[in-house]
Amino acid sequence: MPSLERALTELRAEQHRIQGELQHVDEAIHALVRISNSGGRGRKARATGSGTRGRRRLSAAARKRIADAQRARWAKFKLQKAKKAA
Repeated sequence: MPSLERALTELRAEQHRIQGELQHVDEAIHALVRISNSGGRGRKARATGSGTRGRRRLSAAARKRIADAQRARWAKFKLQKAKKAA
C-alpha cells in the first residue's frame, strides 16, 4: 500500500502542475483574443479577471431622457438661429 499512496501523491502533484500550466495557457489565449478584438489599436488587456464585459445597455426610459434632452438642445439652437435671421 505505501507504493500506491506514493503513486497517488505523485499523480496529484502532477495534476496540480498541469493545472497551473493550463491556467497560463488560458491566460495567454484570452490575452490574444482581447488583442485581436481590439482591432490592433493598442488597447491594453487587463491582467486579472475574465477580461470580458458585456455591452452596457440603456433602459428605454434612459434612452427617452437622452432623446428628449437632444431634442431640447436642437430646439434651443434652432430658436437662436431664427432670432439671428430675423
